[in-house]
Amino acid sequence: MIRTVIFDVGETLTRDDRYWASWADWLSIPRHTVSALVGAVVAQGRDNADALRLLRPGIDIDAEYAARAEAGRGEHLDETDLYPDVRPALTELRRNGLRVIIAGNQTARAGELLRALDLPADLVATSGEWGVAKPDPEFFRKAVEAAQAAPEETLYIGDHPANDVIPAAAAGLRTAHLRRGPWGHLWADDPDVIEHADWRITALTDLPPLLTQ
Repeated sequence: MIRTVIFDVGETLTRDDRYWASWADWLSIPRHTVSALVGAVVAQGRDNADALRLLRPGIDIDAEYAARAEAGRGEHLDETDLYPDVRPALTELRRNGLRVIIAGNQTARAGELLRALDLPADLVATSGEWGVAKPDPEFFRKAVEAAQAAPEETLYIGDHPANDVIPAAAAGLRTAHLRRGPWGHLWADDPDVIEHADWRITALTDLPPLLTQ
């Protein structure tokens, strides 16, 4: 029985359109170029930030991030960044008595912005707040601690095989792969995803009926 469901953030709950568009505008590069390079590094199994490193060799991403914030062009999230199935799915899961947690590889600032959206979740946490990022096993140890349930009673859902499904399964959690965003679509039928994912879904609203069967 699943008692707690933990959600990844980027391309699980939120669209990454604004994030990459803001980087393109900051670097004065066409948005299509940035999107294409993000797709290219994803297909190569690389860190998506490598798209920025290809555009600006030697770029100090942390320094640029700070400069953007100083210029009033830092992170932003609002209701339009959420996928439309987010609130209905999370609401139904909580109505069914499950603990709902949001935990992904985001900054501490992103955690503040997510909490400001007042999502139907019991806890929102980010790697920036925890001081450790996926796929580090320590991230999933913290996730299980936050779940207040045994690993086998905890489901982690995300779009990224190497950051979400495989390390969560290695930590003993149940897993769901979401076919959404570049990673989710590209790797949906990958043998490792098929092997490690307990469920493979195309929408968050698929989850509640699956977990009540």
